[in-house]
Amino acid sequence: PGAAGGIRAFREHIRPAMSTLLSRVVDEALQWQPDILVAHPKLLTVPVVAEHLGIAHLTVELTPALTPTAAFPAAGVLNRSLGSAINRLSYRAAAAGERLFAADIRAAKERVGISPSRKMPPPAGSLVAVSPTLLSRPSDWPETTHLTGDWSWPTPAESPLDPALDDFLAQDGPFLYAGFGSMRGGDASHRAEAIIEGGRRAGLRVLVSTGWGGLEPPPHTLGADVLVLPAVPHTTVLSRAAVAIHHGGAGTVHAASRAGVPSVLVPFLADQPFWARLLQQSGLAGPALHRNRLTADGVHTAIGDTVDRRATVQQASDRMRSERGAETAAKII
Repeated sequence: PGAAGGIRAFREHIRPAMSTLLSRVVDEALQWQPDILVAHPKLLTVPVVAEHLGIAHLTVELTPALTPTAAFPAAGVLNRSLGSAINRLSYRAAAAGERLFAADIRAAKERVGISPSRKMPPPAGSLVAVSPTLLSRPSDWPETTHLTGDWSWPTPAESPLDPALDDFLAQDGPFLYAGFGSMRGGDASHRAEAIIEGGRRAGLRVLVSTGWGGLEPPPHTLGADVLVLPAVPHTTVLSRAAVAIHHGGAGTVHAASRAGVPSVLVPFLADQPFWARLLQQSGLAGPALHRNRLTADGVHTAIGDTVDRRATVQQASDRMRSERGAETAAKII
C-alpha cells in the first residue's frame, strides 16, 4: 500500500506539477532572454533553453549530490560510504530524473526547434552552496565545481515577534529549540514528549516549532517552561538557544552552525542523514537520534554531549560568519 500510494501521488500530483514547472522554465527564459542561466538541477529543461539561446548554464547544488567524488556518496542516495567506486557510482542516481521526465524534455526541445535525439551539452560548471567550514572540498572534484559557501544574506529588519515568543525569549534561563520544519510521520506526540522531558531533565526551557506536523506536544507535557508555536524565525531564535534539536536539512544545519548553537540531529530522509554524519565526523554534533525511537533519557544524554561541543561549534560559527557564499557565487557567474 505504501509503494502504491507513492506511485499514485507521483502520477496525480508530482508529475503534473513538475511538468508545469519544466514548461514554465522555457516560458520565462524565452521571455527574459538572459545572458546566463543559474538553476537547480531538477529544472531539467534549463539545458534545452540554454542551448537554444546560445548561452551557458550553471547548476546549483544546495547539497552535494551531483558532482561525483570518491570521498563520499551522493547526499540523499546512500547513508554511508561504501568505498570509492560505489561512492562515485551513487551520483548516477541524478540521471533517473531525466528518464522520469523524458517526455517534458522532449517537448521542450520540439518547442524551440531542437531535434529530440540531440544530446544537450553539460553545464559550464556547478556552484555548491555549502560552507567550506562544514565540508572540505574533495580533491577529485573538477575545477568547474565551485564550493562557494552557503548563500546567506544579512538579516533585514524583522517584523515584530509573536508576543508569546517575545515573552519567552525575555525570560531567564536557557532554552532548547526543537523543530523539524516540513518533516512529518511517525508518532509526533511521543517524539515531542521525549524532547520536552529530556530538555527538562537537562534544566532547559523548551521552545517547540510544530512545523508541518513533525512535533505534536501532548497536553500533559505543557507548562510555563514550554512554548509551542507553528513556526519561529531562525535568525532570532537559534543564536539565543542553548541547543537546537532539528531534522538536519541543509538550510537548518547552516543556520544553526552559523548561529553557534550546538545541534542534536534527528534526520528523517533525503540528504538529512548526510548532514548528520558530516557534523558528527567534524566534531560539531554527536550521533544522530532515530526519529521513531526518541526517549527522554536519550534526548537528555544527547543534550549533554552536544553542549560539551559548544567551543568547537563556536569556532565553526566564527569561520562561517566570515564566509560570503553569495558574493563568491556572483563573482564566478
